[in-house]
Amino acid sequence: MSTKVRSLARLVRLPAALSVLGDSLTGAAAAGRLREPRTWALPLSSVCLYWAGMALNDYADRELDAVERPERPIPSGAVDPGEALAVASGLSVAGVGVAALAGGRRAALVASALAVTVWTYDLVLKPTRLSPVGMATARGLDVLLGAGDRPGCAVRPAVAMAVHTLGVTALSRGEVHGTRSEVAAGSLACTLAGAVVAARPAREEPTTRRGAVGEVTAGAFAGAYVGTVGQAQGRALADPGAEHAREATGVGIRGMIPLQAALLAHYGAPELACALAVGAPIASRASKRVAMT
Repeated sequence: MSTKVRSLARLVRLPAALSVLGDSLTGAAAAGRLREPRTWALPLSSVCLYWAGMALNDYADRELDAVERPERPIPSGAVDPGEALAVASGLSVAGVGVAALAGGRRAALVASALAVTVWTYDLVLKPTRLSPVGMATARGLDVLLGAGDRPGCAVRPAVAMAVHTLGVTALSRGEVHGTRSEVAAGSLACTLAGAVVAARPAREEPTTRRGAVGEVTAGAFAGAYVGTVGQAQGRALADPGAEHAREATGVGIRGMIPLQAALLAHYGAPELACALAVGAPIASRASKRVAMT
């Protein structure tokens, strides 16, 4: 891998893309659209928009990173600011284009809303108290991307992923200078809420919809999600220093994969849930080479 390619991989947080593959698939499962072939192209749209957001994040934070994180691609000189902006722009267009080709006009509209949310977050909301809300909105829209013309069916998984993202983003604000115990406690509460949504059948959803295998699988992945993410957030709660905040943020990003797996099993796709879960250990190993936060 050349130095420039490695720098661009660091810019877009390459392995973190594994954390968004399950978003649109979860929305599709909730809406009964997994059997539609074009649905399987939507995760590529999610990846493009996620990478765009990471590149734009570093472009927007380039002056702050020069002080707090000089090792990042832009302040270190490995990537020019103009290159980062071009990457973000190109990936944004690609993400919306793939959504249009795969899902038609409705998917293109959702992807466009997602792209606008990403740019608004990075350029406007990130330094404000609304940053966790902005990031949570983006993640919820990513789930709705897979629902097509049945967005109402995917509200529950969209809320689960948004709540989790809200907690992780709030905690991530303390990666450099540390967080507060109440923020860590709130993040842990979000994790518990997400697990309950993923594992517990809704009243209007008979258990026969997902079957015994799906029920057990959903519970197992929800338990794994709480066990990993909750444990890291618990350490941040006990000691809200920067080290534990960074650790909990990284674990929280990777923890989106078992949460997505639990939701997929919840909506009757346990085999896909197990396949998706393979990405969690891969992301963990890859994060040791390219940081995910």
